[in-house]
Amino acid sequence: MRAILTELPISPATADIDGGSSWLSNCHGLLYNLALIIPTVLFIAYLASQARKSYAKLVYGRSHIMITYYALMWVVSVLNLFWCLLQTWQCTAGKEFSWNLLSLLTKSGLLFLEISVIAFMMQGNYASGVETLSKTFAVSGVIVSADLLLKVIYVFGFGVPLFIDSYQSGTKWGLWTFHILLLTAVYACILFMHHSKWKERLPARPAFYNYICAMLLLNSLSLFGCVLIGSGAGFGLWVYNLTTVCYHSLYLPLLYVTFLADFFQEEDMRLENVYYSEMKDAGFFDADWE
Repeated sequence: MRAILTELPISPATADIDGGSSWLSNCHGLLYNLALIIPTVLFIAYLASQARKSYAKLVYGRSHIMITYYALMWVVSVLNLFWCLLQTWQCTAGKEFSWNLLSLLTKSGLLFLEISVIAFMMQGNYASGVETLSKTFAVSGVIVSADLLLKVIYVFGFGVPLFIDSYQSGTKWGLWTFHILLLTAVYACILFMHHSKWKERLPARPAFYNYICAMLLLNSLSLFGCVLIGSGAGFGLWVYNLTTVCYHSLYLPLLYVTFLADFFQEEDMRLENVYYSEMKDAGFFDADWE
């Protein structure tokens, strides 16, 4: 893995000179790009293979929350795929605006999923319905909009290329440190609640606890990398790149396994029970009792 991440970004000028190299190996290097692309492609292929069954279960279950999250999962997954495939844009002259716009959309989509999942699950074990969905999206929309506005001001207003890895500045890493620090604090507070008297306010699901632990670990490592970079340690960029690869390649599968997979499994059992009842009512099993 270290070999993947030591192929650090090259400058746009270098990328232009090396015109004969493949888009797949430009900028970060072949191994880094493959570490992003392969898991992302496999996850979308899995979603596509299950699309017909998932659609039927969503229609039967009639859960507005799950329908909305499944649709969001698809939208963000496609954005993330383009982000992984087009890494060379950040090292190509003339593509800075396109790369910044794609990065803003992708990272805002991922952040919206993060915040909305936390906001929904924090409403208790019995949170459901359109009203809960509206409250969740209202809270998530306000937070993500504020985050997006701040990044737009930095990128397009002050000209700070937040998403260009080859650009190093205290302003850039100061903003990322603050951003990741807030997320780390949120996950740490939820984990603290799990071991306190407020535990009953959290969903009684081990999968939710495991999800919080995984996200706390990932954000802690990313925060550690940002602090190292800010202090001038080159090793910090390796740590930060590692967390970037993990986040963009593994976060969406983790979210699916944690929250959506259980719903589809439950719907499988419900459908089986319905089919069994219908067949029983039609007399298919009468011979078994003779």
